[in-house]
Amino acid sequence: MGSKKIKLKNKIILLTYLVCLIFLISNGSLSAHPEKYSRETPVVRAVRKVSPAVVNISSEYEVRKQVSPFSGFGMDPFFDSFFKDFFDPGYERRYKRNSLGSGVIIDGKRGFILTNAHVVEKTGTIRVVLNDQEELAAQVVGADPDSDLAVLRIESETPLPAVDMGDSDNLMIGETVIAIGNPFGFSHTVTTGVISALNRSFRTDDRVFQDFIQTDASINPGNSGGPLLNINGELVGINTAIYAKAQGIGFAIPINKAKRIVNDLIRYGEVVPAWIGITVQDIDKRLAKYLKMEEPGGVLVTSVEQKSPAQKAGIQEGDLIISMASRKVVSTETFSSIMKGIGAGQKIDAEISRNKKVRTVSVLTSVFPKALAMDLAYGLLGVTVENLSGRAGKKFSPDEKEGVIISGIRKGSQLDRIGVMPGDIIRKIDDITTRDIEAFKKAIIKYRKKSSVVLLLQRENQLYYITVKLG
Repeated sequence: MGSKKIKLKNKIILLTYLVCLIFLISNGSLSAHPEKYSRETPVVRAVRKVSPAVVNISSEYEVRKQVSPFSGFGMDPFFDSFFKDFFDPGYERRYKRNSLGSGVIIDGKRGFILTNAHVVEKTGTIRVVLNDQEELAAQVVGADPDSDLAVLRIESETPLPAVDMGDSDNLMIGETVIAIGNPFGFSHTVTTGVISALNRSFRTDDRVFQDFIQTDASINPGNSGGPLLNINGELVGINTAIYAKAQGIGFAIPINKAKRIVNDLIRYGEVVPAWIGITVQDIDKRLAKYLKMEEPGGVLVTSVEQKSPAQKAGIQEGDLIISMASRKVVSTETFSSIMKGIGAGQKIDAEISRNKKVRTVSVLTSVFPKALAMDLAYGLLGVTVENLSGRAGKKFSPDEKEGVIISGIRKGSQLDRIGVMPGDIIRKIDDITTRDIEAFKKAIIKYRKKSSVVLLLQRENQLYYITVKLG
């Protein structure tokens, strides 16, 4: 009986040992080859997928600087100024600078590259380096400083890889994003982060940028213009480093906003604003009280142009615009931002309030008709103009006949009050050189919504810059 108990006890010990051994083996404690986890994360796959479409952009341009012929001798500033009065100040130092940035191929068949406008804003030689280190010359198809977007074109003997387009309208705060670019010349640097905020607006020294994606992915000047990707490797934004004050904050232009601009740049070489033909103003507390509104909201239509898309849609002066294109309108800034994202020939719905009754109207946007440009110029500037090559420009030599000459001026207008006269020549309006009537019309249409413009005027051999209020 005792021997049977001993045998049973031994069996129980042996069985317990085997169970423990099986448990240890199954958990890898005694395995010579422990299980390895896959290091190929979604980020790795997205970067591998898109990297061939990311390019390095370098632009070489010439800088000219007026210098004194005596500045290199360490003279006292008093003597330096003294000699400037007696010697020709035309000593000019010229040197070359390089601008670095990134871009992404959006159309491999036609060789189109999307980047930032500030990366290629200075005219010069532009070179693009592909992922395989092949270097190609690039031409600017079009650039839009207002949105900080530009399209380049390269020609390659082999097919080019292109990025897949994503949808920036369904982005989620907190989702993972990936930035690829060339910060400080380090090619194809990858940084990751999350979407911190959407529809961000910020002001730089010379303009306000709206509707940006905010991310904590590191974005520096060199990867400005590069792609911002979602976890699937789809393009959701174009990184930009225009906000120099940002520390640990990156911004990107939403790709849905960029698509419309890109289409215009490829088709026209510039962004063609959509025209609906209304002027609006903000509604402050005072105006809200006058209109018997509970609180300020929307914008007030102050004028409707004749035969405009807005008039055809039934919009009237005094209407309140609450939303456009499914986006809420809270100020003139948001109204302008919405209009910049709408193309000419696009039908949009506008929600308006009239006599406290809300209704929705459909507006078919258009391009501002050039036929109205000269009337617009007379209303805004108070002038009529002719080509210099015409009758009014007979006294000018052939090489001087680029420009428009003022043929008439409205009495009491600002230009009339400051002494501008018929016979003066308008050489430039803001950034547009007015070589002829067509260029003049283009400038008037483009800047018609500004509060003021800078004119470059010529009288005989003298040039003058004059700031003129419009209207």
